[in-house]
Amino acid sequence: MSPAGLAPHDPVRSPDAGPTRPDEGALPLPDADVIAQPGPLLTTGHRADVFVLDDHTVLRRYRSGEDASAEVEVLRHVSGHGFPAPAVFAAQGPDLVMERLHGPTLLQALAAGEVSLPDGAAILLDLHERLHAVPAPGAARAGEVVVHLDIHPGNVVLSEARGPSLVDWASARAGTAALDVAVTSLLLGEVAVDADGDYSKGARALLAAFATRSPVSPLDTLEEAVAARSACPSRLPEEIALISQAAALVRELMRVSH
Repeated sequence: MSPAGLAPHDPVRSPDAGPTRPDEGALPLPDADVIAQPGPLLTTGHRADVFVLDDHTVLRRYRSGEDASAEVEVLRHVSGHGFPAPAVFAAQGPDLVMERLHGPTLLQALAAGEVSLPDGAAILLDLHERLHAVPAPGAARAGEVVVHLDIHPGNVVLSEARGPSLVDWASARAGTAALDVAVTSLLLGEVAVDADGDYSKGARALLAAFATRSPVSPLDTLEEAVAARSACPSRLPEEIALISQAAALVRELMRVSH
């Protein structure tokens, strides 16, 4: 793929989406040679790496070379409904040129004591509620909404421009709100039950505040979430064991709270 072939994307908006964000389509794309040889690695996720292009844009590149069009469409859909997510300026193949969000992650802010655990849980709950108000695109089943399936403090950027914003949409699809809540509960639980982890105690408190205050219970879809989390072929046996322990912790916390 030639970097010069990156295709700009015009934002798709619904009639009730509200005003267009001022950054959509307002920035010139970086030169092709900048995209071909991006700047330093900004962060890395489970499936993609994010590189600095300039002060306004980043390059998100799938390591497997897989096509990123599904992620692009979800991002355009949720942004069109006013959900806080980075804008996509251009995309082709495994590469997305995206808006660079400035600010710490929620994980960094929690670790630094800049955000309290109750406030951190409130941010996660609010993002879930707002996202699950977005209807699923296309021919979705009744009751399905857009689900992210990877909402955790490391994927929330406390953006200077628009507040808490959600990144890393590689797993997003149509699904039930309960499954999204269950996955987030497991993700927090896996950190909480990891005795060797630096954040286990804080993660347990954050999980308790999140799961017990959520208007959507994680219990009905917890086994489905466990199966989804365990299905990755590269997952190690000790990682799968943490998932099972995390599920047990979620059940315990929900039982105690009720």
